[in-house]
Amino acid sequence: MDLRMLRDIATIADPIERARAVSRAMTEQQGLTEEAARIRRGAIAEAREAGHSLEEIARALGVTPGRVSQMRKGPAAKAPAAPVSQGPKVIVQRALPTDPATRGSASLFMTEAERQGIRPGRRMLYVGLEPASEHVAACLRVNPGDEIIARRKMMTANDVPVRIATSYFRADLFGGTRIAEPEFVKPSLQAAIEALGYTFGHAEETLTARPATRFEADTLELDPGEWVVQVLRASYSTEGTPVHTLETICAATRHIFTIGQVGGLDEF
Repeated sequence: MDLRMLRDIATIADPIERARAVSRAMTEQQGLTEEAARIRRGAIAEAREAGHSLEEIARALGVTPGRVSQMRKGPAAKAPAAPVSQGPKVIVQRALPTDPATRGSASLFMTEAERQGIRPGRRMLYVGLEPASEHVAACLRVNPGDEIIARRKMMTANDVPVRIATSYFRADLFGGTRIAEPEFVKPSLQAAIEALGYTFGHAEETLTARPATRFEADTLELDPGEWVVQVLRASYSTEGTPVHTLETICAATRHIFTIGQVGGLDEF
């Protein structure tokens, strides 16, 4: 089942038939998902027999070794759910809006986490071109599906995955620059953008709570039914050029968002 199929189903005039079509599609999708998981378990087992370590497989899949162990065991080997919630694994604070000095540091997350007494970590998952999703395309003012530069990394707190942060850039503006290279940009992305002649003008930031996608749930090692909070920040230069869109996917149960208010302009 893909977005095109859902759109086709949504056009069915008869509501009963529309509901039946959705049910059929969901059943087929579940079957495909289970078969895909079975094939993945077999591939991981084969890789282990060939001598590959869990760490090697995890790096190739862009997840943690713990998540690879879960994939390898499959649903039948899952332990029964605990009768009482054990609470979140870790809690990280995320300030909105972010203090400019923190945002301009080498890493917003590393700086914030260290101030909270949390041991932070980060790992690059992907750097390269990918099609722009609708919401990112709107921020960068390109067409959905246009190729853009993506820099995707995972953040951990005390070795627990808490965020997936992806920086998006227009390929026509930043292709061939340091921003398109696979390493972490030093001293910071902010400095690299300014070195290319862009001066920060303004930013627009939105929060959306939603169910996690399969990739997000696997990467963040979420429990079934856990939600994420998507923080989307679009930054523009003084000339209005869209220079950076940052999409941060936060494990909802592992975050507290502190909201700041502009001083001198408040009312009761």
